[in-house]
Amino acid sequence: MALPLASVQLYSLASEFSTDMHGSLERLAAIGFTTVEAYDFVGRPAEIRAAFDATGIVASTGHAPLLSDELWTPDGSIPTPKPEIVFEAAATIGMTTVFDPFVAPERWVTEDGVADIAERLNHAAEVAATFGLSVGYHNHAQEFVASFGGQTAYERFVELTDERVQIELDLFWAQTGGQDVTALAAKLGSRLNAVHVKDGIIPAVNPWGPEGAKFSSDSLDQRHPGTGDVPLADALRANENIKFAVIEYDHAPGDVFEDIAAGFTFLREGGFVA
Repeated sequence: MALPLASVQLYSLASEFSTDMHGSLERLAAIGFTTVEAYDFVGRPAEIRAAFDATGIVASTGHAPLLSDELWTPDGSIPTPKPEIVFEAAATIGMTTVFDPFVAPERWVTEDGVADIAERLNHAAEVAATFGLSVGYHNHAQEFVASFGGQTAYERFVELTDERVQIELDLFWAQTGGQDVTALAAKLGSRLNAVHVKDGIIPAVNPWGPEGAKFSSDSLDQRHPGTGDVPLADALRANENIKFAVIEYDHAPGDVFEDIAAGFTFLREGGFVA
């Protein structure tokens, strides 16, 4: 069984990466990373590729909106480019898979809404294939609010998408959505391409549920992997198909590079990555 590669979502250090792209990648390489997950890459693919080439790091996966006119973040929305533009940029950088990172909560509350999301991503998979890429979806917690006939909206989405659509399971957010993340990771089988290795104190209420309140990333109590509420070790061991174990902090608790290094140590010393 091949172990996953350790990766890091560059959203965790968005400010540092924008300020000093080359220096940030050098620091990640010094920690031990050989691959990262790109974020906000569509407008500057040549610049990002040059920085990767100079530091010996690759971006095997990336986040970009494929299913929405705007990309939501906890700190505001940004407009989205057409999928073809996303895929051209991803191919320039050298990615293999582009994950859509967020679809608005209101689109997950009806069966028709979930079917539309799945249909759009199935179509995106066809377009991506012409660029030599695959696509997938990265969850938060809104996908677990509604249920249809005993299935969560997320489970229905997975059922309706083609086998070639990859899944990236954010373990912290899935548990925030009330899921047994170890069982869910196992259930996803060969569809599970990557996991977000994210830990912390799980919010008492799903922010996207009926009792949820408005929040920002600063309100999250996220901690070093292995020191919070999420059973990361069990989830990582639950599925042998995981290719990338991606460290991410929506809200880093301290110095972001030290926090990322702590995540890398957790993965390497636990024997969870190659």
